[in-house]
Amino acid sequence: MMIRFIQFADNLSAWFAKSFGWVIILMTLGMSYEVLVRYALNSPTTWSLDVSFIMYGTLFMMGGAYTLSRGGHVRGDFIYRLWRPRTQAKVDLVLYLFFFFPGVTALVLTGWKYSARSWGYGEVSVNSPAGVPIYQFKTVIVAAGLLLFIQGIAQVMRCILCMREGYWREAEEDVRETEEILIKQRAEGDL
Repeated sequence: MMIRFIQFADNLSAWFAKSFGWVIILMTLGMSYEVLVRYALNSPTTWSLDVSFIMYGTLFMMGGAYTLSRGGHVRGDFIYRLWRPRTQAKVDLVLYLFFFFPGVTALVLTGWKYSARSWGYGEVSVNSPAGVPIYQFKTVIVAAGLLLFIQGIAQVMRCILCMREGYWREAEEDVRETEEILIKQRAEGDL
């Protein structure tokens, strides 16, 4: 049961992160358009900066649960990595219960309040004359918090399994760095 939930949470986090990863292409196109019209046509847009901030924030928020599932968040590794896996799991479990879940719960509840208020009056950005609507993007705070909460439950289950078994169950490998692929190809003589 725990293993199936962990796989579900990892897959859910990966699906959202990869889906929202396409925002990078939209950001690139939007900023390229802005550079073109600003410098080639001397006609800058009023919306480009706001939209790039909104898209970057959305991408950052929606990738948080995926990063958690892959162990990519910052931690004090200089001490942590010297511990046995069972000790790591015990410390992680305490930190999840006393810090992570209260923080993520506050994120979801506060995000819900901000989002509902923003939807209520159709909030627009005050940073540009274009008045870009931002109320729909405030909902991302809640969605990201819920994904983090689900992934946090999976991480707690990983801690419990590690305390029982003595080793960490890693998420399935789904993405590899280009550098790693090239190093492997070079070692195998494919390059």
